Amino acid sequence: MRVGVIGTGRIGTLHATILKELGVETFVTDADTERARSLAADLQIQAAATVEELIERSDALVITAATSAHAELIVAGVDAGLPVFCEKPIALDLETTRQVVDHVTRKEGRVQIGFQRRFDPGYVAARELVTSGRLGTLFVVRMAGHDPDPPHDDYIPLSGGLFRDFSVHDFDALRFVTGEEVVEVYATGSVREYPVFEKYGDIDTGVATLTLESGALGILSTTRRHPFGYDVRMELFGRDDSGVVGWDDRTPLRSLEPNGPGVPPDPYRNFQDRFRKAYTDELAAFLEFARGERDNPCTVVDAERALAVAVACDISRAEHRPVRLEEVS
Repeated sequence: MRVGVIGTGRIGTLHATILKELGVETFVTDADTERARSLAADLQIQAAATVEELIERSDALVITAATSAHAELIVAGVDAGLPVFCEKPIALDLETTRQVVDHVTRKEGRVQIGFQRRFDPGYVAARELVTSGRLGTLFVVRMAGHDPDPPHDDYIPLSGGLFRDFSVHDFDALRFVTGEEVVEVYATGSVREYPVFEKYGDIDTGVATLTLESGALGILSTTRRHPFGYDVRMELFGRDDSGVVGWDDRTPLRSLEPNGPGVPPDPYRNFQDRFRKAYTDELAAFLEFARGERDNPCTVVDAERALAVAVACDISRAEHRPVRLEEVS
């Protein structure tokens, strides 16, 4: 199989590297042609001069370009009859996202969206704990997402904001693990440390409560700064069992108890470090999906529903009120 990767930034470099490790013939292209050539030389793969050339030479497409290009590139891949993998999000607004969902549905396109936490062993185990019934009645899901450092200033106005950029992964993971939809949110946030976020109407610290269909509750806290590393966790509390995802000997936390553990010597540094195996398994699943060997593990509809939760959180924060998902969905 020949797979073309569009976009050779941080995540594109990771995906091209993984595809090469998986033994796939890989091509890359980028609006920055020199960057694409440099990556191709480093990985000893081929660079295409244009997106059109890449599509023509490929059996499947991996989109890791800037978010603003995702919708157009998904449509181009589907119209060319190729199976497509696209990093989240499809777009930062629901109108564009729904137009792409409608196009993919109408064309019977095969598009997998990149929510890699669905392939992380901890989240998979959490899903099994819920679906097997061993957890019993689900009471609360508590989620934490903390970046080691804020993104570059130039990225902030293009990101869509904290909930759409970062927390959308938590919203998808919540749906994946529980098998339920979010029906209502209440969200708030503030700028605690980095004034540049306020300049663009964004926040560096956010909290959301989420009500699920069954009445179970979700709690999310998220920040753009964590002094010890990259910290992403999910805790589940039920009638018969409980468990936590993201708690191991590299979790960037320290106990304040007299005999508790300190900060680990090698905490997770960034999302690539924390989810390297998940990214590999995600792309391996895409290759199987592209060959027709498995069902789609994360559809465009999944992307739309996760984004709808993020949009509802933005409305809630702006208007200081609970927001029902039916208002945006």
